[in-house]
Amino acid sequence: MNRTTNTHCVPARPVLLALALTVVCASVLGIGGCAARGDDRPSVVVTTNILGDITRNIVGEEADVTVLMRAGADPHSFGVSAPQAASVEEADLVVHNGLGLEENVLRHVEAAKEAGVATLAVGDAVDPITYRSGESADEPDPHFWTDPERVREAVGVIADEVIEKVKGVDRKAVEKNASAYGAEITALASWMRTAFDEIPEERRRLVTNHHVFGYLAQRFGFRIVGAVVPSGTTLASPSASDLTSLANAVEKAGVRAIFADSSQPDRLAHVLKQEAEIDVDVVPLFSESLTEKGKGAATYLEMMRANTRSIATALSTEQPRCRPS
Repeated sequence: MNRTTNTHCVPARPVLLALALTVVCASVLGIGGCAARGDDRPSVVVTTNILGDITRNIVGEEADVTVLMRAGADPHSFGVSAPQAASVEEADLVVHNGLGLEENVLRHVEAAKEAGVATLAVGDAVDPITYRSGESADEPDPHFWTDPERVREAVGVIADEVIEKVKGVDRKAVEKNASAYGAEITALASWMRTAFDEIPEERRRLVTNHHVFGYLAQRFGFRIVGAVVPSGTTLASPSASDLTSLANAVEKAGVRAIFADSSQPDRLAHVLKQEAEIDVDVVPLFSESLTEKGKGAATYLEMMRANTRSIATALSTEQPRCRPS
């Protein structure tokens, strides 16, 4: 009888041992922190999809890159799900824009930082500028990605942080990726300058849905006439006096086009067009979010090329002659 019992019990011992180890692991490390973590790939979580694309080009196959913001979303107002919030606190590194951009996600980033997760606010590291006018005057401008030269600098900053903070990545592989992608950004900046040189000096004036192109204007010699929403965030709203004031400025400056963010309805830009009572085009740009693949701006490079063509075409008397290779 005893022999029969022992014969049936032997196969069950590995299962019992595994269960016992699981209980010990859970009690020591906490639920969800068990030994399988050592076999997991490194994890980098990125808040916005623009930074997500940039980071993926740098990281390559060295770590899993999770992007919180979906294609076409507004970085000022997008939120995250409970699983996404959990991924932030479980990451090896969290890359976020900073400078007040991700208004609904910042608390999750701060919580992760307090829990000991490495975080990187990219905008803080690339010589940020401040808004010069409107409701956001003197506050930091988070839209640094409209300047490819600053993005080139950001590539180096992100690469250094990945190498230092994300254990298990191959330093040489990350450096090689960053160098190759940085060269593409440098080529983009050169192409943009050539395309913008087609615009006569007196026509280099921009009116946008909200203040989003300050960095581009500084880099390539444009003058910001104003914004329909006189703020650095899409969450603000213009008053009747704001619209009247901007309409007068548009008419005085002889502005040829109003540039509206493609991720936001262009109703306000059309209202301004009617208010000014002048013939001015409303031109959509991919200024704050990437799109799904095949929708015109699936990558940072594609977005910047599309915007450059749109701006140069709207403000020039002829199509810009320069095209990216």
